[in-house]
Amino acid sequence: MRSVLALVSVFGALVLLGPILAPHDPTAIDIANRLSPPSPDRLLGTDALGRDILSRLLYGARWSLGLAFLVSLMGLALGTMAGLLAAQGGKLADWTVMRTTDTFLAFPDLVAAVVIVGVLGAGTGSLIFALTITGWMRYARVARGIGLSLQTRGYVVQARLAGLSPLSIARWHYLPSLLPSLTVVWTGMFARAILGISALGFLGFGVQPPTPEWGTMLLDARIHMRSTPLQMIWPGLAVVMCVLAINLAGDALRDTLAEQGLPE
Repeated sequence: MRSVLALVSVFGALVLLGPILAPHDPTAIDIANRLSPPSPDRLLGTDALGRDILSRLLYGARWSLGLAFLVSLMGLALGTMAGLLAAQGGKLADWTVMRTTDTFLAFPDLVAAVVIVGVLGAGTGSLIFALTITGWMRYARVARGIGLSLQTRGYVVQARLAGLSPLSIARWHYLPSLLPSLTVVWTGMFARAILGISALGFLGFGVQPPTPEWGTMLLDARIHMRSTPLQMIWPGLAVVMCVLAINLAGDALRDTLAEQGLPE
């Protein structure tokens, strides 16, 4: 758990402090210095419009990481509510929720997100909605499975006999047991959200120019991939490093829960 909290703190600091640490205006165009190699003044060089790549990476973290954090939290909330509804709402609710999750899981996340954004139109709002609506199912399955296993626990039975509402039982008895496992799922979905935002940005469906975002930076750099490959390497490396770090933190958390005998 500490590794996950530390990771969230680091990424949160990057999102908040990125614009402060940026040495230049990320949208300032300087045609005279376009496609410049790394230098003391421009540590990572410039893009095709002469914009500082380091500044754009730091500003882009607010969008790539910040939106991924928001999308994963919204998916967590939606999936947890759906899973608890399936576990506590009876056979009809269980069947409805599970068949809905099966329907969503039948389509690849990115393909479904592209279709949704294509219908709604490119933009940040459509991006958030598409990635949230295609990412809640795994939370729901975990929440339902653990919720069903808790129904026969003594303290849950006593709470039900005492007349507590299903909402109160879910809040005080289900959620504390769900939190460790859902945190592990969240780390993986956070990483997937970063990839999804970057992929949609690269396809032109994400955050729109001139706002700097890592996927959009890859889209802008693709034309000059052969002549100045560093333009694509830097944002690609940022995505890879963040996703790798989050997945490693999730693995460490899963191992810690397994050692403590808690459900994964």
